[in-house]
Amino acid sequence: MAFKLRLNPITIRRLKRFRAIKRGFYAFLALCVASIGSLGLELVANSRALIVSYDGSLSFPTYGGVKLGSAYGLEGDAANTPVNYRELRERFRNEGKGNWVLMPLVEYNPNENNSYEGILRATAPSWDRGHYLGTDTTGRDVLARLLYGFRIAIFFALAFSILVYAIGILIGCLMGYFGGWFDLIAQRFIEIWSNIPFLYTVIIVFSILPLSLGLFSRVTVLLLALVAFSWVGLTYYMRTAAYKEKARDYTQAAIALGASPLRVVFRHILPNSLATIVTFLPFMVASAITSVTALDFLGFGFPPPTPSMGELLKQGTDNLSTAPWIVTAAFISLVLILTLVTFVGEAIREAFDPKKFTLYQ
Repeated sequence: MAFKLRLNPITIRRLKRFRAIKRGFYAFLALCVASIGSLGLELVANSRALIVSYDGSLSFPTYGGVKLGSAYGLEGDAANTPVNYRELRERFRNEGKGNWVLMPLVEYNPNENNSYEGILRATAPSWDRGHYLGTDTTGRDVLARLLYGFRIAIFFALAFSILVYAIGILIGCLMGYFGGWFDLIAQRFIEIWSNIPFLYTVIIVFSILPLSLGLFSRVTVLLLALVAFSWVGLTYYMRTAAYKEKARDYTQAAIALGASPLRVVFRHILPNSLATIVTFLPFMVASAITSVTALDFLGFGFPPPTPSMGELLKQGTDNLSTAPWIVTAAFISLVLILTLVTFVGEAIREAFDPKKFTLYQ
């Protein structure tokens, strides 16, 4: 039997209303295109070639293994070292034998150090060298680091939002449904937990992490640390919604028919409370992006050399007089992303406003 998604008339009207709010709808499309497109970011910003045509055969090095220079007829020391595809392109052009190399739009990867006049330093934007937004203080391409930093930040924010929603919704619904001693104890725990200083806790946690810990492990610790202090606010909204929906006739009928508490919560209370909590999602994504950017700026975010906007902002402010293009590019990028997310949030909040579409008078 084929699965068919069915939406109730109120949800359809809300989605139509969201689509009618052009600013939010187009911002949502732009974010979706950018997020999905970032999965193939190696095709846009990478030091590896997209296509190499050599002796009549094509190769696609972008997602393949590391190739040595001998694969393309290089001799001497170059034959036993990884190929520099920018130099290979110039070599093929000079030889004039019909071989060619197609490079991405940005010909540098985010962690590649490029010297200028033999020195690793920040250089201004240059179309001739392919550094369209310049380089940072160690010669890494700013545009490449911004693009990869966006991919990391947006998917980190989505993972953060999913975990916060899962914890906040579960605890809030259970508090509102059971009430009594469970609700009282949970509220006291939340009050105590919310008074723990977040920044100091993160500083302590990252100061005791071993330097040998891998990138994935450190990012996971950062994600869990942010989630641990961010789920509290959502529980209050879900607790209130659960109290209200539990008093409805349909919920009482389900309880009278013998439905288990989890079934009542997840099949009856939660679906009828989504209009309340869905409006928080874009703002939660924006909060995650700003939080991880701030932690990166302070040096407690993603481990180096992970590309991030916070790390670029830190470099830019430290070298504001000598390399203003770093902070300018990072600041404009951050503002643009947060503006798009805010537009989406405002549109969702207006479209899902329960005062506009409600069955209760």
